[in-house]
Amino acid sequence: MDNLLPQLIGGFVTAAAPINLLWAFVGCALGTAIGVLPGLGPAVTVAMLLPITSQVEPTASMIFFAGIYYGAMYGGSTTSILLNTPGETGSMVTALEGFKMAKSGRAGAALATAAIGSFVAGTIATVLVTLFAPIVATYAVRLGPPEYFMLMLLAFTTVTAVLGKSTLRGVTALVVGLAAGLVGLDQISGQVRYTAGVPEFLDGLEVVLVAVGLFAVGETLYTALYEGRTQSQLNRMSRVHMTRDEWRRSWPAWLRGTFLGFPFGTVPAGGSEIPTFLSYATEKKLSKHPEEFGTTGAIEGVAGPEAANNSAITATLVPMLTLGIPTSTTAAIILSAFQNYGIQPGPQLFQTSASLVWALIASLYIGNLMLLVLNLPLVGLWVKLLKIPRAPLYAGILIFATVGVYGMRQSSFDLFLMYTIGLFGVLARRFDFPTAPIIVGMILGPMAEAQLRNAMSIGEGRWTVFVERPVSAVLLAIVLAVLVVPRLLARRRRAAA
Repeated sequence: MDNLLPQLIGGFVTAAAPINLLWAFVGCALGTAIGVLPGLGPAVTVAMLLPITSQVEPTASMIFFAGIYYGAMYGGSTTSILLNTPGETGSMVTALEGFKMAKSGRAGAALATAAIGSFVAGTIATVLVTLFAPIVATYAVRLGPPEYFMLMLLAFTTVTAVLGKSTLRGVTALVVGLAAGLVGLDQISGQVRYTAGVPEFLDGLEVVLVAVGLFAVGETLYTALYEGRTQSQLNRMSRVHMTRDEWRRSWPAWLRGTFLGFPFGTVPAGGSEIPTFLSYATEKKLSKHPEEFGTTGAIEGVAGPEAANNSAITATLVPMLTLGIPTSTTAAIILSAFQNYGIQPGPQLFQTSASLVWALIASLYIGNLMLLVLNLPLVGLWVKLLKIPRAPLYAGILIFATVGVYGMRQSSFDLFLMYTIGLFGVLARRFDFPTAPIIVGMILGPMAEAQLRNAMSIGEGRWTVFVERPVSAVLLAIVLAVLVVPRLLARRRRAAA
């Protein structure tokens, strides 16, 4: 903690370099645009742009990807308010009251409280990341293979249980990802596994290629095939400002949303959906104007959920940087970008790549300020993006993904594989199989396998090693609780009914 301020200042010096400022600005602008465009999102965009990791310096690309990530959260509120079409899942709750405010002629106030709330929440959450991430990293160094295996098992369990409507579908998607992670040479014994005699599979499946196929290609094809003809009515824009009364009603909601969202962002698969709904319910209960909810639109119902959304998104950096565990789909794809550079996020990252980590954290402060400037005065420009014809937009994404993947190894086999995975992604979406567990399984699967082998070596072949160590035993209990408690509560509700 004594070195915190000098390290943060050093991070600002690196992040404020002209080239890094340019990447931050481009990432924020692109992220906002992606958030505005319905059907796209940060996971698709980051996956599509992953091939740039072979050309761009690590710090610049991480700042760029982070800008896309939280920029999309800012932009997603625009379509929620004006079109009743969330650009991101975290903006779903914003549409409940924001769209009604827009219909009653208060679109400007809704957009203003969303943008300012995002800035406030993002900044406070970044301060919390700055303070707590080094502490978590310090304690995480003391964890051994049994604890790390249980952490990854917890990530697998929560990802499959929370994402998607069916736990069985989530588990199936995770198993597919784990199987994909096993393809190639065994990292310990060197034995060839599951290559089907295809020499291109000896080095394993590229996470970048799979991510681009599932998200950029799969999501785009799915949207074009099943959602591309959807038309929505755009509400009329009004001047982006808030009255004194709206300011008075917004700022407590911003703070409540911020501190509600941050803890959810730090846990595996906590996501931003749960805290945004909790924030909405809290604001509805505490509001002095409950009659506005669901009728003319209550500004607290926009301010709180937007703050919770951005706070949760910023908080995902804590487990990703300190434990190497992604708590969202986009975080999983950014984690694969780290691995592309040969950098493994985890407890040692704050020592081995300190300049990169602190530059990334410093860029969050800078990016939040950039996004406030981009979103308040230029909201009219972002609204014009909604007039882009869908067909050329989707075609452009597919072309960009194709060129990017081919540029990695100049391999036509990679292109065939990418589009095959893309078609698999379309089928997964069509039958409601979540795709996030596939990426999480591919990234964490080989790491979990290595930690399991090391843990068994420590325990001399005894499985009891996982319950003999206190932290490992607690994590195992949490895993069992995640699996058992929801089912017991559901059975109890059915019995009561």
